Amino acid sequence: MLILTEGSMRAAAGMADIIAAAETAYELYDREQFHMDARTQIAHEENTLLLMPCQASELFGTKIVSVFPTNHQRSLPAVQGLMVLIDACTGKPKALLNGTYLTALRTGALGGLAARHLAPAGASSAGLIGTGAQGFYQLLAICLERNIQNVYLYNRTPEKAIAFAGNLQSHLPSHIRIHIEHHSNEVISQSDILVTATTSSMPVLPDEPDLYNGKLIIAVGSFQPQMRELPEQLFKQANHLFIDTLDAIEESGDVADPLKNGWLSQSQIIPFSSLITGKIRPQLSEKHPMIFKSVGMALFDVMAARAVYEKAVQHQIGLEIEL
Repeated sequence: MLILTEGSMRAAAGMADIIAAAETAYELYDREQFHMDARTQIAHEENTLLLMPCQASELFGTKIVSVFPTNHQRSLPAVQGLMVLIDACTGKPKALLNGTYLTALRTGALGGLAARHLAPAGASSAGLIGTGAQGFYQLLAICLERNIQNVYLYNRTPEKAIAFAGNLQSHLPSHIRIHIEHHSNEVISQSDILVTATTSSMPVLPDEPDLYNGKLIIAVGSFQPQMRELPEQLFKQANHLFIDTLDAIEESGDVADPLKNGWLSQSQIIPFSSLITGKIRPQLSEKHPMIFKSVGMALFDVMAARAVYEKAVQHQIGLEIEL
């Protein structure tokens, strides 16, 4: 079995590789060429353990994820995990990967694909609400897919935004300017693409009409029914809400609440896979916002892990062990 740490994974594959893997996952999802149960969630107080199994492309994969929104050990991220890949033909464990990094990388890739297909062609600015690991990889992927010149950041804790900006700048081309704002409205007004990446149970954006028209909103934080990042008026202004998996309808308050309250109809909820396979072509408009909501699914993890594993084998990266 091949052990792949975060460092090994970084050396083996880049964001472009994971974006391509996510696109393949969407195609498999649309053709129903996978087997996947709903994720198992076990909650204790505010903390959650997730178990995410899937079979696809001659592989079994299971990711074990812990979500600790206010981790008492501040040096650790809110989301941590492990990913196991098993050969579906022989049952042999093939790889154990850093699931924390894999989650951030493939979630970022989903945002990159959303930017490719849903953002205005001339989008040159991106904003982020919530400067954690998820937001970091969202911005890396978005900057690959659009000619971004300016990035705007907001975090309730300014010190975190400052450290985040320094790290992000070291991973982006030098011509991209990073700005730290004191209010979320300042980020919204200046951003063509806006990302929310928080663990909030209440909307983190202002509930104001017309504020988001012509923009792409990418929401990646809410993964439970009681969690919601996006405000009522945003849903009412949108023609469609694109979701990465139909499970989002049950799993996220950012999908369940708009449906329950009549802010969106069922016909306005569209699987993003339909866009990837060309079944639909969205009409971008300056008069309406576009919304992409991601909750993730095990199929993305399996395909992303496969891409990293194959690159690692090709370049002889990682530690091979016998169980």
